[in-house]
Formats: sequence, C-alpha cells, structure tokens
Amino acid sequence: MLKPVNRVLLGLLGLGLFALGGGVLLGGLDLQRHWGFDVPGWWPFRGPDDVVLGAEGRTRWREEGWWWPTVIAVLAVLLALLLWWLFAQRRHRLGQVLVDSEDGAAARLDGRTLEDVIEEEAQALDGVSRARVRLTGRRTAPAARVRLLLEPHADPTRILGQLSRETLVHARDSAGLDRLPSKARLREARHRADRVA
Repeated sequence: MLKPVNRVLLGLLGLGLFALGGGVLLGGLDLQRHWGFDVPGWWPFRGPDDVVLGAEGRTRWREEGWWWPTVIAVLAVLLALLLWWLFAQRRHRLGQVLVDSEDGAAARLDGRTLEDVIEEEAQALDGVSRARVRLTGRRTAPAARVRLLLEPHADPTRILGQLSRETLVHARDSAGLDRLPSKARLREARHRADRVA
C-alpha cells in the first residue's frame, strides 16, 4: 500500500508545485502582456510587481476568533500526516542479512535472495496460489513478513503450520540464524461461481 500512497502524494505535490511555479513565472515575466492574453480575475499574479501574499492577504482574518484555532488544527493534522508518511518509509526491505560463518567473520547473505527462496517454498505448499515475502528488521536480527493468497479449497490451519514448521525453519537453518520471527497474513483468492447450464 505504501507505493501507491507515495506515488499519489508525490504526484499531488508535483502538480501543486508546478502550478504555483508556473503562476509565479507567468506573472514575474509578464508573459500575459508579452503574448497578448488575459488571465482570470481571481488570478493572484498579474505582473512583475505583484507579490505572492500581500499585506491584505496576510492580515485579513487575524481578528476573527476562529482563525488561529483553524490554522493550528490544519497544521497539526498536516504534521501528523507527514510524520506518519516519514515513519512508514522506515519499513524498508532488508538488503543484506549478516550470518555467522563460525570462523570469526560475518558472511553477508542477500536479503532479496532469501525472500525469493522463502516465496518459492511457500508457493509450493498445497493450497497456496501466491506468496510474497519481505524481510524487515536489522541485518543481525531479521524478521519475515509473509503474505499468502490461498486457493478456495485450502486449509489455512494446515498451511500456517507447514509455513511455520517447515518453510521458515528451512530458511532460518539455511541462513544460520538463531531465530527468524515472522508474521503471516492469509487471504483467500476470489473465484467466480461455476455456472450450470
């Protein structure tokens, strides 16, 4: 879900900055006079001498009782959204896993490769239509997030047991990890009802 949210937010931010920059450029270079076109009456930048926010715009609502609580509430909501977005970025994929090679040096295992191996083994389980795995956490203490799309006939209890007792144990042992905490999300694939003629 993070990728679509990032794309939408960056797209909206880009459009807003493009419109604001284009409007300032249009007025600052006096393009409407040079190119011979008119701007709408509500357009704020009419020429090179106009400012983005004049004295009247800055002081118009200052005496109103609702103004400052509204400004503070909007800024607080904006700050909360920006902090949520910032912390959501930290759920990044683990690029490498440090493995104790028992000779005094730590070996590096590619995180994507380990994810792919877990995905393939989980997808081979009977009743699993698709598997997605993401490693998170620290390089010395990784954790796995597993999402399984189950076929309609699948037994979730059996699949969860096989995932935890076989697939994740294989991954933990092959990577030489002491532990591999994991969270699994199971979802059933939607299917159309069969029609009988």
